[in-house]
Amino acid sequence: MTEVWRFINWSKHSPYYNMALDEALLEWHSEGKIPPTIRFYGWDPATLSIGYFQKAEKEVNFEEVRKRGLGFVRRPTGGRGVLHDDELTYSVIVSEQHKSMPHTVTEAYRVISEGLLEGFRALGLDAYFAIPRTEEEKEGLKNPRSSVCFDAPSWYELVVEGRKVAGSAQTRQKGVILQHGSILLSIDEEALFSMFHYPSERVKERMRKSFRNKAVAVNDVAGRIVSIEEANEAFKKGFEKGLNIKLEEYMLSEEEEAYVEKLALDKYAKDEWNYRR
Repeated sequence: MTEVWRFINWSKHSPYYNMALDEALLEWHSEGKIPPTIRFYGWDPATLSIGYFQKAEKEVNFEEVRKRGLGFVRRPTGGRGVLHDDELTYSVIVSEQHKSMPHTVTEAYRVISEGLLEGFRALGLDAYFAIPRTEEEKEGLKNPRSSVCFDAPSWYELVVEGRKVAGSAQTRQKGVILQHGSILLSIDEEALFSMFHYPSERVKERMRKSFRNKAVAVNDVAGRIVSIEEANEAFKKGFEKGLNIKLEEYMLSEEEEAYVEKLALDKYAKDEWNYRR
């Protein structure tokens, strides 16, 4: 029998709501209230998110964030800065004890990312996993030099034509894995690099050039415009195939919505959460 997981279909929300819903799903799953869940979402307004451990004031150019009318939020997961705009964001919530989930973070990441791999293939892209092999590459994982997510290497990198096509981050709390990440349909590179502080213009330009060689958006490798609807459909099929599951669509109840809205206001919209480091 194919296992049935819950599926929350793509819709746009505020940055605070997005992070609150991911946390709520993790909590509900840990309490046994909901089955494993996959969620697709977008951001309104376009948002800069940073990893849990990043130092906001030191790394982020907030004047630029405000000038561009962007949202800002700290994620509960690690990783680096991501500009969420023209993209499909996904989250996967599943117990650490699930029979398909390996116990190490990197191996669980690989299993979940099989869904992404199949999604890219459903779009007609030749995606594969690149695994860091040299000591230098492995060292780079421990000490990413850049504040930008797609510029930092990770285990089991998903690549198309040698360049990174998805940035993901994971946290484990209450016996549950939460992995979420960005599938960029297009990248506004200029906007992204204006969001962070650099020691000098020269360093900034070097980072940008390095980023261009390492990261690529779906539209650029597909050679066409992939709509959010097409991406949604492809990655839904991809997760079903990659994880060998059936996804059943679900709408939150009024009670669940109220809980998420409250968590968004009480935690993720608060300055002490977003700027505290």
